[in-house]
Amino acid sequence: MTLQLGRVIAIIRLPGPEAVVRTGRELAEAGLDSIEVTLTTPTALEAVAELRNALPGTCAVGAGSVRTPGDVSAARDAGAQFLVTPTTRVDVLTEAAAANLPVVCGALTPTEVDIAWSSGAALVKLFPASHVDPAYLRELRAPLPDVRLAPTGGVTPGSVGDWAAAGAVAVGAGSALVNPSEVAAGDWPALRRRARAFLDAAAAASWPR
Repeated sequence: MTLQLGRVIAIIRLPGPEAVVRTGRELAEAGLDSIEVTLTTPTALEAVAELRNALPGTCAVGAGSVRTPGDVSAARDAGAQFLVTPTTRVDVLTEAAAANLPVVCGALTPTEVDIAWSSGAALVKLFPASHVDPAYLRELRAPLPDVRLAPTGGVTPGSVGDWAAAGAVAVGAGSALVNPSEVAAGDWPALRRRARAFLDAAAAASWPR
């Protein structure tokens, strides 16, 4: 399985499917090419299916907050192109492999990161990144240089460069990108400005080769 995601993975966690779909479309039009819809959103799988139909093939749509093998099957049936987990669950990774779906697997400690990577994760989501810093990621990479890491949780445009310099290959952007209050107010220009800030930061960052 291969995983071709951008440097910024947009995370959509909103209270309703209509808002999710509109937000996903706006983010894709702003230039983001990797969108995660969390299963904590009501009728998230319907939103995944609708976004798959609405967005161009250059934008990957995935399901997040995947925690069980049943979630894997449901996400696959909805058309998700990748999965994101909050934790390291080997049974989820095994089920995803059987479904030929790449997984961005959540982990924090060195043991969790190693288990996730050795169990088939395409990318390891360092989560919650708000509780560590780029120096922590750099230390992890010393004994685990082959692991592809993507900090998620608390990442802002201002910190993207620091994470990249420490060795991250991508970042996950949640509340600093998708502000529920702005979405509820229909302030789509604000959402696009946030997307542009993340994309500009990613373009300016020095990512590992």
